[in-house]
Amino acid sequence: MNQKAAPERPDIIAAIRGGDDSLGMEGEADLATATLEQALFWKNIYTEILAMEESVLERIQQLMADQSPQARQEVALTNVPVVVAQAERFRSRLGFWESACRRIAAGGVGSGIAPVLP
Repeated sequence: MNQKAAPERPDIIAAIRGGDDSLGMEGEADLATATLEQALFWKNIYTEILAMEESVLERIQQLMADQSPQARQEVALTNVPVVVAQAERFRSRLGFWESACRRIAAGGVGSGIAPVLP
């Protein structure tokens, strides 16, 4: 197998990216400096994508129920882990943005207001 060609394959890039929750989306705001509006926007984006990934996984499992044991095993070894990794990445990124929303709403960085201290 040509080792140089592998990183250029979109499927390999997507699989690697899907498992790395440190990677945001193109154009994604910086978690540390985002405004509340930006944080809410990205929270909604990740909520939307996670819902889709969970639906995809549910549908794969439905389809697997009607497959032969051999086909089901191959799907379980190849397709399912990729979708699960992607869903986990999106769930993790969603958690980052939910935390950012809470921090900003409480007056943290990105809120434009001083925090209210007890």
